[in-house]
Amino acid sequence: MSQAGSVVVPAVSVSVNGETRTLREGTSLAQLLVRLGHEPESVAIAVNGDFVPRASRCNRVLRNGDQVACFKPIVGG
Repeated sequence: MSQAGSVVVPAVSVSVNGETRTLREGTSLAQLLVRLGHEPESVAIAVNGDFVPRASRCNRVLRNGDQVACFKPIVGG
């Protein structure tokens, strides 16, 4: 059964803090943070265990199967 005029948008599945999310193909890490409602300065991010600096988040496109961890950075000494 086909629907006339329907558009299939390619998607990827990623895990965010253990929760599976479906995103549009080409979604950047920065776009994911906006979607999640996080202020960019308020969280640290790792993708597949590798820290992603704030300056690189716009260029880091999420791929199918990526594991994203968002956490509050710990400061102190």
